Amino acid sequence: MKEALIEAGKSLVEALVIVAIIISVAYAATGTWHVGFAVESGSMKPNMQVGDLIFVQAPHRTNITTYETGEKLNYTSFEKYGDVIIYLRNGLSSETPIIHRAMYWVEKGEEMPDGKPAPHAGYITKGDNNAGFDQPMLRVEPIRPEWVIAVAKVRIPYLGYPSLILKNPSIIKERFKDL
Repeated sequence: MKEALIEAGKSLVEALVIVAIIISVAYAATGTWHVGFAVESGSMKPNMQVGDLIFVQAPHRTNITTYETGEKLNYTSFEKYGDVIIYLRNGLSSETPIIHRAMYWVEKGEEMPDGKPAPHAGYITKGDNNAGFDQPMLRVEPIRPEWVIAVAKVRIPYLGYPSLILKNPSIIKERFKDL
């Protein structure tokens, strides 16, 4: 009995060491503890689907390129110009992060998509599948750099489903309703 407990303890320690190494390597590579995010809505179709796992990089490890700048530089990410960012709506950590494309930058007082002056400098954002910009549609202020929690880099289809299913089991029906 004592030997079995010792062996179980060794196995547990080995597993914890392996997990710690994987997490440490992921952090070293991306610069963030938020290594990936599951796509929860269809706002980024066709370039990101519900249930995709998006691997990310910390914003301080990269320069965020807007759609406007990407068009001039011929820089694309996820099949369109500019970077896709993951941000906190109005900086609120209590809300689900939003995965949308950085379209352009506004300075304080410059005109936003709804014609109002920007209350502060930040990114104007939009989902690839959305008709309009986030700022009037979602009542989002321009995205301050400190609200950006990650920049999307790689998409892996379906691997985000375990996370989504834990949050909302009916999500499976939504993805496969047309089959």
